[in-house]
Amino acid sequence: MPSHDITVLTIEDPNIIDSELVDAPPPLPLPPAPLRKPKWERRLPKLLSISTLDAQGTSLLLPVEIRTMDTSELHSVKALLDSGATGSFIDRDFVRSKGINTQTLSRNIPVFNINSSPNEAGQISEVIDILLHYKTYSERMLLAVERGKRNY
Repeated sequence: MPSHDITVLTIEDPNIIDSELVDAPPPLPLPPAPLRKPKWERRLPKLLSISTLDAQGTSLLLPVEIRTMDTSELHSVKALLDSGATGSFIDRDFVRSKGINTQTLSRNIPVFNINSSPNEAGQISEVIDILLHYKTYSERMLLAVERGKRNY
């Protein structure tokens, strides 16, 4: 028959607390978990750039309709076709005046001019989710709500 050895740990006095345990520093807090962006927000670029209008005013304005995805409100607007921009923008004053709901970004997106200087309007902190219609073309888009005012 196999023999089983059992070792007994003796404790002299269970009421005595080890001084090393009392003087030990508290454990370091865990670093905050990185924020996971919502799926809709991951469709946006990490930074945006805006090109400027030329002095002759030869930019292309298109009459389009935008339909909000949350309330299905329809708005007729003139859209500036800006082939130098890396994102799609909408004026904040227009959004506020029409009562269009916005979605707040978990992190702001920096905006730069075509010459790589920071845009004076600042960073993008909110977007609107719309369906853009132009003649027979439709596209769902997230428009960055821009704080600046442009002359179109």
